[in-house]
Order: sequence, then C-alpha cells, then structure tokens
Amino acid sequence: MYRKIIFASLVIILTSININSQIYVAPDGDDSNPGAIDRPLESLQKAQELAKAGDTVYIGGGLYKVREDRISRVVSNLFACVTYLDKSGTEGNTIKYWAYPGETPVFDFSDVMPANQRVVGIYVIGNYIHLKGIEMTGIQVTITSHTESYCIYSRGNNNIFEQISMHDNVGTGLRHYKGGNNLFLNCDSYRNWDNVSEDGLGGNTDGFGCHPDASGTGTVFKGCRAWFNSDDGFDIIRADASVVFDSCWAFYNGYSASFQSLGDGNGFKAGGFAHDTADRIPNPVPMHTIQFCIAAKNKANGFYANHHLAGNYWYNNSAYQNTINFNMLNRPSREDADNIDGDGYDHILKNNLSYQKGFGNKHIAYIDTSRNILVTNSWQFDLTLSDADFKSLDINLLTSPRKEDGSLPDIDFMSPAQGGKIIDAGTDIGFPYFGNAPDLGAIESGFITSINLNCIDLPDNFKLYQNYPNPFNPVTNILYELSEPAVVNLAVFNSSGQKIATLVSGFQERGSYKLTFDGEGLASGVYFYKLKINDNSVVKQMTLLK
Repeated sequence: MYRKIIFASLVIILTSININSQIYVAPDGDDSNPGAIDRPLESLQKAQELAKAGDTVYIGGGLYKVREDRISRVVSNLFACVTYLDKSGTEGNTIKYWAYPGETPVFDFSDVMPANQRVVGIYVIGNYIHLKGIEMTGIQVTITSHTESYCIYSRGNNNIFEQISMHDNVGTGLRHYKGGNNLFLNCDSYRNWDNVSEDGLGGNTDGFGCHPDASGTGTVFKGCRAWFNSDDGFDIIRADASVVFDSCWAFYNGYSASFQSLGDGNGFKAGGFAHDTADRIPNPVPMHTIQFCIAAKNKANGFYANHHLAGNYWYNNSAYQNTINFNMLNRPSREDADNIDGDGYDHILKNNLSYQKGFGNKHIAYIDTSRNILVTNSWQFDLTLSDADFKSLDINLLTSPRKEDGSLPDIDFMSPAQGGKIIDAGTDIGFPYFGNAPDLGAIESGFITSINLNCIDLPDNFKLYQNYPNPFNPVTNILYELSEPAVVNLAVFNSSGQKIATLVSGFQERGSYKLTFDGEGLASGVYFYKLKINDNSVVKQMTLLK
C-alpha cells in the first residue's frame, strides 16, 4: 500500500500536476474507484481502461491474490488472460505500468485455474508500453497434453519489460512472439516447472522465450537472469529476426531446485529451425548476438546453436560446468529437413572463456573450425586453467540481490583473479577493456599485466557520467568533467564494436561538458560511449529503444 505522505510542500507540488496522468492500483483497491491515490483501483485491466498515451499507472506494493473471475479475455478460445493490454502509447509517450517507488507488488495467480485453457498473467499486444518492477508467481497449467502457460505473453512492438521477477510458476516466465524493438531489461525468471502436462518434466517451460517474425528486429535482452527453469534458460528457436543477449546469466536450467533432472537444460538456445521445411524458414536466416553472458551448470549446453541454419556472434562469454560449454551444432541445409545435425559453420567466436572440471573438458563441440572465425578463445590457447585463476567459482553468487536500480550485482564468480592467465589474453574487438588487451570472458577484471603497471592506471583528472535519459529515444545527454586541460576524444560504438560517431576530438580546457547524442537513424540496441584522454579511457553503456 502507498506510503502516507504528510509534507505540506508535496500538496503544493501535486496541485501543479495533471492528476489525470497518474492512475493508482492497490491490493485493497476497488475497480469502482476513480484510480486516485486515496481511492485506488484493484486491477491493471481497469487501469488500462482509464489510461492514455503518456499516463503512468502506479502499482502499490503488497500481495495481489488474483481470482479466476479476473480473467479479462480469452484469446483464440485458448489463452485465458488475466490482464490484456491492447491499448498503445505513442513514441515518446509510453503508457507506464510501474511499481510505486520503493514498493514491490506481488501478483499470485495460484487460484487461476480455468479448465482446458492456457493461463496468461499479462498478455501484451499493445505498443509503446513500459512494465516495471512487478513480481509474478503461481501461474498454473490445467491441460495435461502438450501445452504452456505464461506469466507474460508479449506480442507488441516498442515495449519495455523492466525489473520483472517471475518465479515458482508451473508456466514459462516470459514468451515473446512476432513484434520488434522490445527491450527486456534486468528481469529474472526462476524455479519455473510444468509438472502437470505430458510427462511432468516441464519440457516446454523456459525462463524466457523469444520468437520474433522477420520484421521484428531490434529485440534486446539486457541484464536478465534465468535459473532452475525446467527446460531452457533463454530459448529463441524459430526467431526469424536477430536477437541480442547482452550481459545475461543462465544457470541450473534443466533441473528442479533440488536438482531433479527435468527438460532440455540449455542456458542459451540461440536459434534453430528443427525439422521445419524450407518454405517456413526466413531468407536470410538471422545471426544472433550473445555477448558478455554467463552460462553455468546447465544440464545440457551452456551456449547452444540448436541446429541453426546460420552462424551467430559469440563475444566475451563465460561458460562453466555445463555438459558442453559451447555447442555449435548446425543444420547442414535448409532443403533437408530430416538431417538436422551437422558441425557448426559461419559462427564468429571471440574472447570466450570455458572452464570445466570433471565433465571431460567439453569446451566446444560440433564445430568445423575451417568454416568459422575463432579468435583468442580460451580453448585455443595452451592454457592450463585452475580454480586459482578465478576470484570465485561459487555459482550461487549469480543469485545475489540486484542493485537498487535493478542492474546485475557485482560478483566475483568467474572474475579473473589477480595474476590469472586469462587477464589481457583477449583481442581488442571494440569493446571497452582495462589494461593491454581485453580479458577473456564476460567480466573485465580491472587488473593489469605487469608490463603496463607504469602507464595504464586511470587518472583522477576526468569523470564520465551515465547518460540521461537511459534508455533513450532518440536523443540523450552525455556529461563529463576535466580537472585539467587535455586532449579529449569521445566516441560512440555499436554492440559489434564499430565506431558510429565521434562527438569530440581535440584539446579542451578544464571544466564540465555536456553533449547531446542523437540516435536518429540507428537501430534499437545497446551502444557504448568511450571517453579517452591520452592513453587512458573510460567507457559506459547506453540503450537506444525506439
């Protein structure tokens, strides 16, 4: 429930705000109320009826014990949707469904069990919608044949799903179909297991699934985690457009929380078209990007190409104790839908890290090295890695609480130990790094090799701030400070490491500087901005979402 605010100054502020732009929902609300802060609604569905482009629906903290009579729509006589969001915002005026600041709304769907229907907590078909800060649990399955239920079923465009926690469900956390330019930011999906349908092993229950059509470009997963899901952590089989995974973690998938063996158990299932006939396969087949991600102790593969019909981009990923850490299995041809197992081709793998103990050292499998580009991956070196090369190998650190802003925690898991063999062992491919060269894997250590001890320390004479707004569309501000005159270079790079803009290049006096970066004409996605002074630099990341 909302905190009571008694400061008179706030009353003055509220009188200057258009109260129609905020709608309030609370566990003890009533849908006959107007949605004011002191007379909140009960349901998101009623809030959508009142909302318009640019409005914010604030969702009060506490437990929402959802009743079955709250099903608002049944789609295709199959999908029983508790909340059906079909009203769209506009570019620059999204409709926001946000947790009230400092509070956590928890939606429990355990009592929603319609016979012979798939349960959907929130079905999103509208565009320019931003969901943020809610927790979802208890999604049920009532069909015993092949089926699937969902916390969130997404089919829209230009939407943001941020800080959504989906756990302890019989259904999948989040599944996306069709649309493009969607950002899945800092979301968690864990302990989801369908023990009802088919054989009870949960072979359809993933943490996240994403399957855009050919026009659905610009999909990004950033800072998301998936663990203890009965099937896969992240599954993008039959994705007809490219998908980006940036700094996501997948671990313990294919197991229950008590390590009962369940479904497939892949960390990142990156593409594939199984036995689809040629007429059902896009042309060209998309290449997906998986970068700075971690896959640990998934039942099957950490990073898996899944019979894909093209290569993927695999940059600076870390894999530990999966049955196979990197499995590049490709389908040999689009014409032959029966023979789908072949050695991988057209993949680009750079700066990836694999560490195994007691699993037969299966760092990489199903790959024709002559048909791929492999650059400074750990298995290509004569490296004898040991536990001492890492600060920690405690997988449970991956479940550490997120930061206050929802971003991933700073942890020591698979982080290079000082003096370790993977420090500065990579190749510069355009991403920020510290030292003489990038470290291998997902985590850049900040340590430096002895050859650079006298020249690489970052000085105290400059500071680079996080851009704002972030995410942005299409304009954002970048601020930095110089405590002394310097030759400055400020540039922007895309997620492939290509420079796309130089904002500053030259001498500047001491002072504070503010620049505007315009992403008009660029695709949605993750970008980096790098401030360089002499031989020293600092880099930050930003997200363009159109």
